[in-house]
Amino acid sequence: MYEMANIALVIAGGSGNRMHQDIPKQFLIVYERPVIIYTLEAFERHPEIDAIAVVCIDGWERVLEAYAKQFNISKLKYIIPGGTTGQESIRNGVFELEKHFAPDDIVLIHDAIRPMLSPEVISDCIRVTRKYGNATVVVPCAEAIMQTDDGEKSTGSYPRDKLKRTQTPQAFHIGEICELHREALKAGITSSVASCTLMIEMGRQVYFSAGSEKNIKLTTVDDIDIFKALLRTERSSWLKS
Repeated sequence: MYEMANIALVIAGGSGNRMHQDIPKQFLIVYERPVIIYTLEAFERHPEIDAIAVVCIDGWERVLEAYAKQFNISKLKYIIPGGTTGQESIRNGVFELEKHFAPDDIVLIHDAIRPMLSPEVISDCIRVTRKYGNATVVVPCAEAIMQTDDGEKSTGSYPRDKLKRTQTPQAFHIGEICELHREALKAGITSSVASCTLMIEMGRQVYFSAGSEKNIKLTTVDDIDIFKALLRTERSSWLKS
């Protein structure tokens, strides 16, 4: 019986302008390691991940190769050019993987700047994809949600139990996500913010897998501070999981 492969597609094509740093945020050094290495190590160590591909920002490919060698990321098999938008970068990645893997193989699309990815989140994402055909990692919305028309005053509220906050990975069978991107190109949809939103825009059903509040996205300098704190934090033994 054919055993489906699981490939991590790490999206590192962004320049990180919101961070206001001199280098892309995925290559910032935190405790003597680049951010992207923390992310790659999560997939490197997971027993169900067979290969890693990275969509890399132009000009940083050799830097990535050097870091992968230095930190023993042996599963890194493909480095793919980034696009001008996130959707284009993802499309470049899945179209390249389509050349090397079977349509039923699973691709887990993940932000390079989510370095606190746990093995439990990866495992559940794969489980749900095998069961339903796709999976988007989500967490419950804990905050009260207010509606507004002008950004200054409320026009109502929205029940938070009907909301989920999406994270990555977002996983799909390679054949299906490639076909989705081809259909989106024909429909003129070129700037969808995430694979799950592209699925919805194209009329597909999206399924949820379990995320984590620790699976943060490093967008601002404050996020780097939180990331550093998380790296140095151990859960107290008396706390229940």
